[in-house]
Amino acid sequence: MRLTLRIWRQKHAQARGHFATYRMDDVSPDMSFLEMLDVLNEQLTEAGEEPVAFDHDCREGICGMCGVVINGIPHGQHKHRTTTCQLHMRNFRSGETITIEPWRAKAFPVIKDLIVDRSAFDRVIQNGGFITAPTNTIPEANAVLVAKDRSDLAMDAAACIGCGACVAACPNASAMLFTAAKITHLGLLPQGQPERTMRVVGMVRVMDQSGFGGCTNLGECSLACPKEIHLDSIAQMNLDLIKAGFRRG
Repeated sequence: MRLTLRIWRQKHAQARGHFATYRMDDVSPDMSFLEMLDVLNEQLTEAGEEPVAFDHDCREGICGMCGVVINGIPHGQHKHRTTTCQLHMRNFRSGETITIEPWRAKAFPVIKDLIVDRSAFDRVIQNGGFITAPTNTIPEANAVLVAKDRSDLAMDAAACIGCGACVAACPNASAMLFTAAKITHLGLLPQGQPERTMRVVGMVRVMDQSGFGGCTNLGECSLACPKEIHLDSIAQMNLDLIKAGFRRG
């Protein structure tokens, strides 16, 4: 395959970025998207040029580190929900031009090239995305009964890998789907009830303070989510927030 790559290059957060064009020949259709970028960086290094900086870690669709916008779509367009590292070059045509950008959001400032600072997500989690109740040893599996439908919904929300595709896809750069998934999966379980009010108030407050935009229910976030987190999580979070307001007086 022969490809033309338009890649966003930016030396640091304060630098002015630009698109650089690279041409690649003999790209194997069996390569993953990140493997293709690895080959490009090898070629750039051999030519004495600086390689393209991009995030990656597990390359198994689990960690969420690999997020980039490909031809205007977070993680790229594919009929099955995938992360960037799971996207293969056979999904592109020989001769195609591929535009590769970082996430675009005020709360995700560019660090270098395709790498953005997603520590805003960490701050949201640090303000309630956990359970502090001491549990001592591991409890017996059937000691706390959880209804099947609630456990299924909790597991669906817990599938969020925090990649930030929801923020990148949203025209408002909202983090509502991410925050809602983290709040909902704990709020549906018995272990999450004692801190449920504190959790939703704290996490939503920090989300708003971090510079994310507001949600206008466009649904782009759920469409871009590689784990198919449903918009119902946002509805559940909003309900919890309303109830928390009444409880706090």
